[in-house]
Amino acid sequence: MAKRGGGFNGGMMPGNMNNLMKQAQKMQRQMEEKQKELEEKIWEASSGGGAVKVRVSGQKEIVGIEISPDVVDPDDVEMLQDLIMTATNEALRSMEAESAEMMNDIAGGLGGFGGLGGLF
Repeated sequence: MAKRGGGFNGGMMPGNMNNLMKQAQKMQRQMEEKQKELEEKIWEASSGGGAVKVRVSGQKEIVGIEISPDVVDPDDVEMLQDLIMTATNEALRSMEAESAEMMNDIAGGLGGFGGLGGLF
């Protein structure tokens, strides 16, 4: 019976393994750079036709809130609370969506790993 080549690295040539490691390291550097970019970026969303504006950072912190005096009604505090909550949630959703898109762009390079993309 013929012996199958393979051994520890599944028959992968040492050069291929080195190339794979270099690609993984490059992708890790890219992800770290993008993560830093995201942490420094600010997203803004508004509600009530711009009556309430909220800014959030990539670190998921509220960094600013602007409220138009026109929406400050002591008899309708719930409306103001809803406007703030809506604007905040929209800003956070925008931040999360852009973050996911950036990371997916980087991870798209995993296809070059010979089908091992599901392992990373």
